[in-house]
Amino acid sequence: MNDLVTVFKALSDETRLRTLKLLEDGELCVCDIVAALDMVQPKVSFHLKILKDAGLVKDKKHGKWIHYSIHDSDMFKRFLINSVLERISSESVMDDQRRLIAFRKDKNGLCCA
Repeated sequence: MNDLVTVFKALSDETRLRTLKLLEDGELCVCDIVAALDMVQPKVSFHLKILKDAGLVKDKKHGKWIHYSIHDSDMFKRFLINSVLERISSESVMDDQRRLIAFRKDKNGLCCA
């Protein structure tokens, strides 16, 4: 039961939902997520830790950078994530997507590029 509570608490925050929506298209470096959400790195890392502790995202280290992706080994959680993400309109995260695209275009070797 605690696992379910942790999962639903993780899904109860707008920033974490926006993060999952960004990760829907694949793995992202933490610097990409910071730029897309237009937030400071410690705040983004806090939210990523909650998602990771709930088993909703996984991470892997590439040099000094950490890349995140949706954790899809648990079918219930994957189904739940998919159900939630399909209810988030693309328009509601359009600014996040725009910032991500601009950041990736402009980073020119900075961060994890």
